[in-house]
Order: sequence, then C-alpha cells, then structure tokens
Amino acid sequence: MSRLLPVSLPPLLIALVASAALAIAAAPWALNQPLLAWIFKPLATLLVIAHAWPRGGDQLSARHWVRLGLIWSLVGDVALLWPDKGFLPGLVSFLLAHLAYLMAFTRGTRLALLWMPFGAYAAVAGVVLAALWPGVPEALRLPVLAYVLCLGAMAAQAAVVWRLGRERGAVLAAGGALFMLSDALLATNKFAGPLPLASLWVLASYWAAQWCIASWLRPR
Repeated sequence: MSRLLPVSLPPLLIALVASAALAIAAAPWALNQPLLAWIFKPLATLLVIAHAWPRGGDQLSARHWVRLGLIWSLVGDVALLWPDKGFLPGLVSFLLAHLAYLMAFTRGTRLALLWMPFGAYAAVAGVVLAALWPGVPEALRLPVLAYVLCLGAMAAQAAVVWRLGRERGAVLAAGGALFMLSDALLATNKFAGPLPLASLWVLASYWAAQWCIASWLRPR
C-alpha cells in the first residue's frame, strides 16, 4: 500500500491525524462521546511534542522555547476540556504558549524587523475583535485583548521569519496563520454564535498549526 503513496508520511503524523479525528469525533454533531476528547485531545498534542522533541539540536534556544510553548499548549488543551470553568485558565496557558513561541521566533531574527506582517496581522486582529467584542463578557475583555495581542505578534513574527528567507520560514508562517485562524473560529463560536462543525475547523487548524511550528525546528 505504501508504494502507492507518492510520499511516505511520518508515523507520528499518521498517529496525530488519527488522534485528532477521534478527538473531533467526540463532538455532539459526530459520535457525541466526550470521553474521546478526554483521551485523544491531550494525546494529539503529546504527539506534536514527540515530533518536536528530537528536533533543533543546533537551535538550542529556539528548541527550548518551542518545547515550552507546546507544553503550555498541552496545559491549555486540558483546561479547555471544561469549556466554561476552564476557559480563562486555558486562555492564560495559550497566552504563555504564544509568548514562548515569540521568544523562539526572535532567536536570530529581531522582533518586528519587518513592519508589514505586523501591520497586516494587526488589521486582521482588529477586524475580528471589533466583530466579536459585543459578545465578550466584561470580565474577559482584558484577558482576551492581551491574548489577541500575543497571538497576533506571534503570527506576525513567524511571517517575518518567512519574509526574510530564513530556513523553513514558510512552514513557520503557515503555522502562525493557522493558529490565528483556529483561534478566530474558536472565539467566533464562543462569543458570536455556534458555527457548523465548529470542533472540526477549530481543532484541525489548531493541530496543523502546532505541527507546522514544531516542523520549523531542524530535523536531527
């Protein structure tokens, strides 16, 4: 069977796709089995961590921060298994993850060295915030604003790395953009109204983003 495939897929990627599919299938519109999310949502992120862990042997500082970002992401994934009570802890965990990624992406590339990616992401973030702001509870407005600033800066700096022609910059920029898309969809579903098949679009783009970020580190 493998001979029929033009490219041999990494086993960890195959395992990630399977775990992600089972986590997504936990949703009420699919199998409606919450236990699947409790098992396979953390497992999917653990598989991304396993993909990242041996990489970046000659990028020690960047590797440290990417690993830390993935670990904070895992904490956020677990927190969001409680959609209401865990939302704020999850938000804080992912904010710390984005700060860690931002530290990784500035190893060897000065923050905001190019202004255009930052301007573009600021515009996108502004449009999304303006659309969702009326539905954001008062108590969450400051944390949400801080989170969007960190997320936008992370995605913009990833685009800077790409635009400067750095190695594997394109996959990193894709990771940043996919993370922005995933969180915009999640926020729309939470603060503006239910999206059809929300967990499919949110989680698929989320794990694709994490895989791209992990893949930015050089393979051993």
